[in-house]
Amino acid sequence: MVAQGFGAPSVYHAVIVIFLEFFAWGLLTAPTLVVLHETFPKHTFLMNGLIQGVKGLLSFLSAPLIGALSDVWGRKSFLLLTVFFTCAPIPLMKISPWWYFAVISVSGVFAVTFSVVFAYVADITQEHERSMAYGLVSATFAASLVTSPAIGAYLGRVYGDGLVVVLASAIAMLDICFILVAVPESLPEKMRPASWGAPISWEQADPFASLRKVGQDSTVLLICITVFLSYLPEAGQYSSFFLYLRQIMGFSPESVAAFIAVLGLLSIVAQTVVLSLLMRSIGNKNTILLGLGFQILQLAWYGFGSEPWMMWAAGALAAMSSITFPAISALVSRTAEPDQQGVGQGMVTGIRGLCNGLGPALYGFIFYIFHVELDAPPDGNGDTPVHTQAHLQLLPQSSIIPGPPFLFGACSVLLALLVALFIPEQPHLGLRPGSWKKHSSPHGHPHSLRPPGEAKEPLLQDSNV
Repeated sequence: MVAQGFGAPSVYHAVIVIFLEFFAWGLLTAPTLVVLHETFPKHTFLMNGLIQGVKGLLSFLSAPLIGALSDVWGRKSFLLLTVFFTCAPIPLMKISPWWYFAVISVSGVFAVTFSVVFAYVADITQEHERSMAYGLVSATFAASLVTSPAIGAYLGRVYGDGLVVVLASAIAMLDICFILVAVPESLPEKMRPASWGAPISWEQADPFASLRKVGQDSTVLLICITVFLSYLPEAGQYSSFFLYLRQIMGFSPESVAAFIAVLGLLSIVAQTVVLSLLMRSIGNKNTILLGLGFQILQLAWYGFGSEPWMMWAAGALAAMSSITFPAISALVSRTAEPDQQGVGQGMVTGIRGLCNGLGPALYGFIFYIFHVELDAPPDGNGDTPVHTQAHLQLLPQSSIIPGPPFLFGACSVLLALLVALFIPEQPHLGLRPGSWKKHSSPHGHPHSLRPPGEAKEPLLQDSNV
């Protein structure tokens, strides 16, 4: 068993874990683009979509299992496992690019840190506190990207990408050491078995069994469809948008770094102050609907925008749309049973992992069929290539829609908004007969007693719509 950490478990432990992990990866934003093009000089973004697709598929397959295991064995061990394997590819960038991208693909098996972190937060917060806590975790993700891409680009330009890789590896090691030494276990002892030999059924580990259960509960089905339709364009946008600004809209490297920083700062405000006010004033469901509305507007603006100032204005809407995922996570935590928080968050993270695989490939394909070329990298001195400048000059005359994938994303989020309208305002669910027994085991094992015929993984109880 992993040793206990310092103090009582708190949201701040989870925040530090998330910040260090994504700060390390944020440093590699610019170097990864260069290595990706050098390794795959032709069809760079199609290969990027393939790599991210394998990673996303593996994340989708593994998220329910890791969530279920953390419900039984505790969160700390799986925080350590997910962060270690997620960051394992970082040192390989300079050692062997082929191995680097191969390990990135395989690391999708454990790239579900958010699932375990949200379950960790659910263990230590009351229901009315969770939306604020989830917003803080999501804002920390945005904060990690405020400065890290700019720092990585600057250090790479001045000292070379080798130093950036070393620094990112050191920060990843710091994160692992922090979990090992300082993070305490959050899952109550009475909800864990006495040993690591507790059985986990195949039904709990099978993501498709979980998807079949989703269809049995209308509330969970609506939530999962909303997550899929809203995060699919977000994942594709995240994979290509900064290169779109650089190559198509003519942003300089400094402007791209400034855009990331401003967007991150606005997202922090949106996911902490604004989210808390909205959750208290208009409720969980209406907060989700409002976030989806902002996402539709920003994607449509990105799709039709042809001037840099339009990108900046749409970025403010993008920051406001970042309230959607923490609001959905809070809704899931309210719906799931106390001993099923990891499974519930694992389902949402798994669907997001599937979107992380489909989104980049989908955006790359739409760019390809609309003849928007994204294969050309910036040249060595950071200037826009000559042929890209010519493309920029022809863009307003040759296309009414400069960014077709973003307009497709707006349509997808509009469907998500329509689906979310049917989510119940109060998704507190009635207990099934006998379901209290699994909390009253004489040995304190949450899975010891189970009435005949009851599902082995009651992800969420049946809801009344």
